[in-house]
Amino acid sequence: MELLTNQILAGLATGAIYACMALAVVMIYQAINHLNFAQGEMAMFSTFIAWQLMQWGLGFWGAFALTLVISFIGGVALERLLFNPLTNAPVLVHVAGFIALFAILNSVAGLTWDFTIKQFPSPFGSTGFLGSQLISKHQAGIIGVAFAMLSLLYGFFRFTRIGLALRAAASQPESARLVGIDTRWMVALGWGMASAIGAIAGVLIAPVVFLEPNMMGGVLLYSFAAAVLGGLSSPFGSVLGGFIVGVFENLVSTYVPGVGTELKLPIALALIVTVLVIRPSGLLGRVVVKRV
Repeated sequence: MELLTNQILAGLATGAIYACMALAVVMIYQAINHLNFAQGEMAMFSTFIAWQLMQWGLGFWGAFALTLVISFIGGVALERLLFNPLTNAPVLVHVAGFIALFAILNSVAGLTWDFTIKQFPSPFGSTGFLGSQLISKHQAGIIGVAFAMLSLLYGFFRFTRIGLALRAAASQPESARLVGIDTRWMVALGWGMASAIGAIAGVLIAPVVFLEPNMMGGVLLYSFAAAVLGGLSSPFGSVLGGFIVGVFENLVSTYVPGVGTELKLPIALALIVTVLVIRPSGLLGRVVVKRV
């Protein structure tokens, strides 16, 4: 029973990371109807920025806050400079843009900070949380930060004018333009927020997986699985999917014979395929019917 509780709590901690990344993926998907294959590299680059700020003497939380600001501005700039001109371009042009962005960020990070593995400090510590061995302080901190961020985002989208405008621009862009909402800048704002959310995920997972340019590759695959499971049209569904995937992968790798760490990624990919076959819209996603 203690092992089961430990695996569930650890799964919730990793699931919080997947939930953050899946939410970032869904926000950009709702804005431009394309998956951002460079989302993980954007988070990785932001994490390197936070590490560099700490190397220059800034404290963890100061570097964390400044990194969120830089990531937000960078996300807006990427949308304005790179993807806004591609608004009416074919799908494959967008895919090529994302792949190019992936390669550029990965290469620049390696050139600037090397491809060697670096330790990233945890502000919470690694000992047991409240004296318990079931969950560490860092895992509890991940869950706490993730829930705080998700609560703030819920309030932002539910009770603020900009949040409501963002929701309107994502779900009904034509109607939003008719009532005076500048949907182009709403898309850019969505990119900025997604970039900042990804930065949070990167900073929280870096003390666990260590810091290097390829650190977010597996995390992004799990996040895609979470987004597909919850529904690409549902931000809440993507968050729920993140926690489900986190707990599911931990339980499967622990209790299913022959499944170890090396088979975790194939499990995530199998989960994506299964959901697409059984329920393409995801658990909470809406079915979209188009007249042709």
